[in-house]
Amino acid sequence: MIKYLPHHSEVLVSSMTCEDVIARLESVTKDVDYLSGTLVGQQEEQLFNGKINEDSFRLSKVVKRADSFLPLIKGKIEPTRAGCIIFLDYQLFPGASFFMVFWSIVTLVMGMFFLFGQEEPMFAAVSFAVGLGNVFFAWSHFKRKVKKSQQIFHKMLSLQKNR
Repeated sequence: MIKYLPHHSEVLVSSMTCEDVIARLESVTKDVDYLSGTLVGQQEEQLFNGKINEDSFRLSKVVKRADSFLPLIKGKIEPTRAGCIIFLDYQLFPGASFFMVFWSIVTLVMGMFFLFGQEEPMFAAVSFAVGLGNVFFAWSHFKRKVKKSQQIFHKMLSLQKNR
């Protein structure tokens, strides 16, 4: 099932120590409590919302309006003799994943119903096409959002030259 849902992984090697990476992440990340209802204006230097632990983190890019295809960035940091290795996994938020799976199942069941129950191959083809279109749409928008998040993350770690 995981291969069906939009995702992307990458490994970054940095000459910075784990502590330096965590410190940089903490300087541009705000731990936001969305249930409190008291969201204060975002500071200019805030690039991400999320939680940072000693050797792992969960982040998302700061956005001004809701975005269903915004990637959740899960990271793990491991020390090496010359710096650290950062393992990143980009995936949809659980709610977006749920709705993508839900609508894929609905269109599949409708397609099977029209094909086998009603013997309407045209309606079945439309149902299957809508389901596939939903998946392709999600993957294409997710890839675009991953690239934007990657650029910000790499720039923050100075792994990428300013463009």
